Amino acid sequence: MADKKTFKTQIGGQALIEGVMMRGPEVEAMAVRLPSGEIDVEQWELKPAKWYKKVPFIRGPFNFVGSMIDGYKCLSKSADKSMQGAESEQPSKFEKWLTDKFGDKLMNFVMVIASVLGVALALGLFILVPATITKMISKFVELPDIAKNVIEGLIKMAVFIAYIGLTALLKDIRRTYEYHGAEHKTIACYEAGEELNVENIKKHSRFHPRCGTSFMFLVLFISIIVTSVFHIQWGNLWLRVLCKLLILPVIVSVAYELIKLAGRYDNILTKIISAPGLWIQRLTTREPDDSQIECAIASFLPCIPKEKGADKW
Repeated sequence: MADKKTFKTQIGGQALIEGVMMRGPEVEAMAVRLPSGEIDVEQWELKPAKWYKKVPFIRGPFNFVGSMIDGYKCLSKSADKSMQGAESEQPSKFEKWLTDKFGDKLMNFVMVIASVLGVALALGLFILVPATITKMISKFVELPDIAKNVIEGLIKMAVFIAYIGLTALLKDIRRTYEYHGAEHKTIACYEAGEELNVENIKKHSRFHPRCGTSFMFLVLFISIIVTSVFHIQWGNLWLRVLCKLLILPVIVSVAYELIKLAGRYDNILTKIISAPGLWIQRLTTREPDDSQIECAIASFLPCIPKEKGADKW
């Protein structure tokens, strides 16, 4: 297997519904496999990053939120594209009412509702539920605060891994994980300096240190340390949840810098940082087929800068 990389690229991506999105220094592109079998490629130029998106330990939260919004828009667009020309059921009365009520703004409305529900689910699963379970355990066993923080963190990680494992059982999500693997393998092939074709890409690993899965693990792990340093009290559960939300930008900032470090360098420190996330990627990536790799290539090529090496760290 060709694991040796000649350089580290800044180009990164995201798996979509039946496709892949890639983001380079100047251009972002998405490629989606249409029901007809053709690959639809859309690309657009990126605006220069604001100054606060370049400053270490400040850029993290801004870039994270921006990536989430951008990724969700591409995900929504890919869902529409992947259904173009496909037979669909007649809309229900509720769907007709929504269309009549919101018209062209329906998709924006759906995106807002989905985002709100997604944030509520994340807060419930990864903040409220672990804190509640830990507090219940502490009623039966007397524990110091640091032990509670560790238990709470371990519960978060268990919920995270269980959530990923359960979603992987769904056929559509499993296909998305295959596209995730195609994204990683394409980036690895490019970093190895090889020509981007299906046969070359298939040789490379589907695991990559600069991945959203690894980032999420770092957020969960760092939250244990940060909550202990800030010594957030366990007396009032809701006050604790509020305090954790307030320090979340700090956690995201540190995790963001570590994931960039892991993506830029290859040494013993970055290998330690990357190891847990790479292991979890065994759940969030799957080996792609040739057609999925073709989508990844189609989305990657427009992102390669015209000036050679402009995408290197």
